[in-house]
Amino acid sequence: MIHVRGRIRTRGGRNVGAWEAQRRSRGVRAVGCVAEYPAPRPPEGPCPRNPFERMRGTLMRDAYHEELDSIGDGLVEMARLVGSAIGRATTAILDADLKLAEHVIEGDQKVDELQHDLEALAIALLARQQPVATDLRIVVTSLRMSADLERSGDLAQHVAKLARLRYPERAVPSDLHATILEMGQLAQRLMAKAAEVIITKDVDLALQLEQDDDEMDLLHRTLFQHLMDDRWKHGIETAVDVTLLGRYYERYADHAVSVAKRVVYLVTGEHADEIQPDVQPDIQAGVQPGVQAVPGTDA
Repeated sequence: MIHVRGRIRTRGGRNVGAWEAQRRSRGVRAVGCVAEYPAPRPPEGPCPRNPFERMRGTLMRDAYHEELDSIGDGLVEMARLVGSAIGRATTAILDADLKLAEHVIEGDQKVDELQHDLEALAIALLARQQPVATDLRIVVTSLRMSADLERSGDLAQHVAKLARLRYPERAVPSDLHATILEMGQLAQRLMAKAAEVIITKDVDLALQLEQDDDEMDLLHRTLFQHLMDDRWKHGIETAVDVTLLGRYYERYADHAVSVAKRVVYLVTGEHADEIQPDVQPDIQAGVQPGVQAVPGTDA
């Protein structure tokens, strides 16, 4: 109870003025007989994020990087499929194996489906995440690499279709059997190396592919040496088949090199030609003067 004695108020014999001074110093506001303490002041600086929001942001970033990784995995799978396809197509063309040729032709649909899936994922990432810098290079170069790999699969399919067209005959004459076999094996090795470059992002290995492609160019020229030889006795139809085969393998190797060059750009932000001087090796040894590759439609 508060007693009023003149102008001095006491509470239970205590000086109320002193009590109120102490209360006010603490920021306490008296309402009736209840003392209300003020709400705590918010901390200075930016308001801390809700832990659930932080968790949600982390999950979104993880999902984004998983999608980027899945693009790389898809490219590796495409490279392995088209590498296997060119090897089996070479066997089919040399052995006149109709069943194997049909498997290669049908298997190209899987490569096409992978490319469509990668394109859809890449476009969705561009729309939803709006990547920049390295992430943007990953998405853009992946679109181009998938196109190179899909075209490589088409070239392997062309080889298989030629085997099917000439069945039960062999499209390749016996004296060119070894050359076509070597071209097929080299094409398969180049694509396997391109797949390794996609996985490891090894710039030195990527630059090496262009040098390896010179061997394919030499084999391609060797075919034309045989075609232009006066002793050619296999007729025009076989000459056309051999010309097409040489073109298929040569373009296949070019696409493998293109994939490797795009990885160089992905890693360094510079084009491969800007890193490695353009040195043309002497691949004319043993080639008759004036013999040049017959121009054809680029694959």
